[in-house]
Amino acid sequence: MRLSVCLLMVSLALCSYQANALVCPALASEITAFFFLSDNVVKLIVAKFNPPPEALAAKLEVKHCMDQIPLKKRILIERILLRIVKKCDV
Repeated sequence: MRLSVCLLMVSLALCSYQANALVCPALASEITAFFFLSDNVVKLIVAKFNPPPEALAAKLEVKHCMDQIPLKKRILIERILLRIVKKCDV
C-alpha cells in the first residue's frame, strides 16, 4: 500500500510541474513493464537510460516488492498512473 501511494505522489508531482513539456512517452511503457514484466525485461527497458548499477538494483528491489501486490490491485494502480500521464499530456 505504501509503495502505491509513493508512486502516485511522484506521478502527481511530475505532472503538476508548471512546464510546457509533454510527459516522456517511455514513461507509459516503463510503468507497464514495472508492474507486469520479468526482471530481465525491466533491465532491458531501463538500460536505455544508462542508470548506475545501484539505481538499477534499487529499482529491481522495489519491483520485487511490487510483485507481492495481487495482480488485480497492480492493474488498478497501473490504470490510475496511466490516467495521470494522459491528463499531463493534455
